Amino acid sequence: MSLKLSYNGIPETEIKTFLEEKYLQYNNPSFIECDPISIPHSFLEQHDREISGFLTAAIAWGRRDLILRSSRLMLELMDDSPYEFIMSANENELLRISRFVHRTFNGSDCIYFIRGLRHIYSNFESMEDVLLQGMKGSGSVKDGLSELRQIFFSLPHANRNEKHFADVTGGAAGKRLNMFLRWMVRKDNFGVDFGIWKKIDPAMLYIPLDLHTGNTARRLGLLTRKINDWKAVEELTEILRKFDPTDPVKYDFALFGLGVFEGFK
Repeated sequence: MSLKLSYNGIPETEIKTFLEEKYLQYNNPSFIECDPISIPHSFLEQHDREISGFLTAAIAWGRRDLILRSSRLMLELMDDSPYEFIMSANENELLRISRFVHRTFNGSDCIYFIRGLRHIYSNFESMEDVLLQGMKGSGSVKDGLSELRQIFFSLPHANRNEKHFADVTGGAAGKRLNMFLRWMVRKDNFGVDFGIWKKIDPAMLYIPLDLHTGNTARRLGLLTRKINDWKAVEELTEILRKFDPTDPVKYDFALFGLGVFEGFK
C-alpha cells in the first residue's frame, strides 16, 4: 500500500523525513534521565527490569518528576529488589506497601499489583509469555494485552484495582501499556529501549497515544479521530507502519518530544 500524497497539505515524504529527524534527536541516552524509563534502567536483571518497568508505567501519568519520585519510593518499599520482593514478601512485608500513594493509585492498588505479578511469575517465566499466549490465534498485541489483563486480575480483587490496567478490548488507548511494551520489545543502537523480549516483533507494536502524541499527530494530519481511544491508536499506528513497517513505534520519540519539549500544537 502506498503512502498518501500529503497530510494537511504537507507531502508525506517531508513529514516522514521530519519525524525521522526528531526520532534521532530524542532517541538518545540524554532522554533517559528525566523519563520514567530511567527506573527500569537502574536494574540489570531481566525480571527486575520487567517488573519495575510495568509498575512505573502503571503510575506514569501527571508530572514526570513526580512519577519518578513515586516510582523510586515504591521500589524502595520493595527493598529495590522487585522480583525477589514480589515472589517472597510475607503479609507483614506487604503491609508496608499500604502507605504508598501516587495520585489515585493507592496502597491497596499497589498490594494487588504485587499479588497479580506474583501470580503471573508463579506460572510464567515472563510477562512476554502471557502476551504470546493471547496472541496465538490472531497474532495481535491487542489480544495479548487482553490475555495479560485477564490473568493479572484472575485473583480476588477490588473493582478499583482494574482502573489502573487499561482494558484495550473495551476501547481504552492503553498508553501506559503500549509504552511498557515499547520499552521491553524495541531495540536499536541508541540505548533507550531495552529489547529484552525477543519473541514479539516490534512491527506488531502500537503507538503509546496520549495528549501530547495525539495533538502532535493531529497537527501533522496523521490522525483524524478526535478522541484518544483504541480506534485512534489503530489509525495512527497504521500510518506510522507505512513510514516504517518494521519499527513503527520509534516515532513515539518524535511525536512525544515535539509535543512535550517543543510545544508543537
